[in-house]
Amino acid sequence: MRILAIDTSTSWCSVALCFDDQPIVHRHEQLGSKASQHLLPWCSELLQQLGAGFKDLDALAVGVGPGAFTGVRLSVAVAQGLSIGSQFPVIPVTSLDAMALQFVEHYQTPQNTTFTMALDARMGEVYWARYQRKQTQPNPLHPIQLTVPAEIPDNGEDLIAGNALAEYTDYFANHFVGRQFDAQLVPNALSILELAKDRYQVGQVISVERLEPLYIRNKVALTTQERNDAASRAPTGHLLG
Repeated sequence: MRILAIDTSTSWCSVALCFDDQPIVHRHEQLGSKASQHLLPWCSELLQQLGAGFKDLDALAVGVGPGAFTGVRLSVAVAQGLSIGSQFPVIPVTSLDAMALQFVEHYQTPQNTTFTMALDARMGEVYWARYQRKQTQPNPLHPIQLTVPAEIPDNGEDLIAGNALAEYTDYFANHFVGRQFDAQLVPNALSILELAKDRYQVGQVISVERLEPLYIRNKVALTTQERNDAASRAPTGHLLG
């Protein structure tokens, strides 16, 4: 199995490659807007490390968001260009699914534990979704949501993880108390790759023509009034962006 995974849905640029029985190679660094300069070169470098080229891949896995608008567009555009040129299928993976797998792999929680992934969405809002641990996999319980932090339901039992915890510290100081994990957690190409490998084996791939970013938010920018409204709902101490 030869799959390249890429993600730039946050300020992190992340690339991972599995190639037959060779060890997985991986790069994951916080680059911000510089990701556009490094994503393709990193892909080439990882393939060269294993003596391969793009034409040798079976599929390309891509983080489709939600996340930063320009970052999501970058990953999808690169995936489209590579797939069209090399004629291999693509495997879309959402940001929160990737984060949920990281959570399950890194924390030894009991079976059927429910937990929430919370990713900073800027503009005073959070992308979030609930999952349940099923053996070694996260089982999504509903579609990804976009709300202000105060609208994330706290049933008194769910665990929670994700970089939204660090961005909205004032709010989370009084919510999900004692049940917070990894406030730096963001999507990583390694977990995208792991999910993609499972999906590839059962034929869950698509043609590049069907690949689309997952935005959730319909607007990229807010009007002044909308920003003021969001600021009034957001926890104190978080600077909207």
